[in-house]
Amino acid sequence: MTAQVIPLTRGPLAADVIRSTAEQHGVCVRPFTMETTDPNTGAINYVGVPCGSTVESICLPCARKARSLRMTQCREGWHLAEEPVTAASEPTDEHRTLVERRADLVAEYRISAGADADDLREEIRSLDRELHQLGVRGRLPNPDGADKRAPVRSTKRRQDAPNLPRRRVEKRTVGREYAGGFRPSMFVTLTCDTYGPVRSDGSPVNPDRYDYRRAARDAVHFASLVDRWWQNLRRVVGWDVQYFATVEPQKRAAPHLHAAFRGTVSHEVLRQVTAATYLQVWWPAHNQPIYSGGHLPVWSPDAAGFIDPQSRQPLTAWADALDQVEVPAHVATFGPQVHSKGILGGTEEAGRHVGYLTKYLTKSTGEVVQADTHTQRDHHDRLHAELAVTPCSPRCAVWLLYGIQPQGITSKTTPGHCKGRAHRRTTLGLPGRRVLVSRKWSGKTLADHKADRSAFVTQTLAAVGIVKPIRDASALVWRKLAPGDRNAPPRDHLVMRAIAERVTWRAEYERALLAAQGPLGAPDVSATGQVAA
Repeated sequence: MTAQVIPLTRGPLAADVIRSTAEQHGVCVRPFTMETTDPNTGAINYVGVPCGSTVESICLPCARKARSLRMTQCREGWHLAEEPVTAASEPTDEHRTLVERRADLVAEYRISAGADADDLREEIRSLDRELHQLGVRGRLPNPDGADKRAPVRSTKRRQDAPNLPRRRVEKRTVGREYAGGFRPSMFVTLTCDTYGPVRSDGSPVNPDRYDYRRAARDAVHFASLVDRWWQNLRRVVGWDVQYFATVEPQKRAAPHLHAAFRGTVSHEVLRQVTAATYLQVWWPAHNQPIYSGGHLPVWSPDAAGFIDPQSRQPLTAWADALDQVEVPAHVATFGPQVHSKGILGGTEEAGRHVGYLTKYLTKSTGEVVQADTHTQRDHHDRLHAELAVTPCSPRCAVWLLYGIQPQGITSKTTPGHCKGRAHRRTTLGLPGRRVLVSRKWSGKTLADHKADRSAFVTQTLAAVGIVKPIRDASALVWRKLAPGDRNAPPRDHLVMRAIAERVTWRAEYERALLAAQGPLGAPDVSATGQVAA
């Protein structure tokens, strides 16, 4: 007689319960800890700041909030009837302070050498990132001084590309209004060209004849090709077309674009613009690596650059390599398939397409394109192997494999190893920006849309007498705690505190909505359509 095995059931772990509760209430599950100090009283407090991840598998609440914000941005800009206001803001004291600090570092960098110069360059780059995060647009001066300009290339269209009519672009972004007050807009999908026949799962029918080199280079330069398409479309239609677009991978792992844009353009014009759009990449040739394996260039402090390990001669500088370029290293084009349709604002179809545009924003590329079969895994491996030797920018360390010194190299640069997204196995060359939004789309930044939500909730609470105290965060001194800092409270404590605050806020907000209900029992929602914090 066989004994019956009774499974041992154990209760859930406390950490899992906390995470599940946080996700239920929309609280970040992996906040990082900031220490705040009040300069007037000396009081020290520890605050959990949301991680801001856009991937559900990392932090579900933060990813859903980010997607919701993008949906609001897409919806508000798609069917505007009036021109958005896009006035540039004035520089702040913080902007000026950072630029002054940068100027001091650049002056110090130009008289330094060796490891000190490397550290100063990294500090300058950190300041540049901080300035861009504060809304500063455009390029900042190169710390190495005036770079040698790239040679002037001919702007004459290629012989194999169809000609396009060109009109003067009017200073308007709003589409035409038709009889009856209708103001439709467009939804369009663009894809990359074919690299060889593929099966239903996206894997090549004949991997040995599949053009992996062109697939890798098209993926690396896809965002620039998309920019060229919008430029051509504006010149053809004669007005400043504005767009909200997302880049996603197809089953074959090639990027394709879904875009909503304001106004209407005939399907035939969209096909003509797509067929005539191309991107010439005027980079040095990079077809066959010169260095590989254990035979790699080495850093020379005397030459302040990389040299050949045997001849000890410096590698070709980037500017000198550009001077020798006579033909483009690559020409990127779109595939012939163009899908487009007109959409009316305020309709169920418009809402469905907003959801479709943002459908995969909370998933990583690896989660969207999964390798479930042996042939799919082999396909991804071969594409990744090609991307590993495909330079992604003039600063890419992969250039050293081709005997060329990229821009911005230091002694810390590792030949052939670039941290760019294009070289990761999980991204397969997709551009770092999954969302591409034109500057005049809604006249607002994501921070502006977030502030609109906060203002709506504040007004809703104030209408029933609930006034929240305004905390001036700028009056505090903020410091991010390093991992393992003994002063930092456990993360679970921060999460539990945030859950308690969120439960209180939600109860107050629901009370305010009940108090604001109309005679039919429906909440009095503002024109923004936002009813949740």
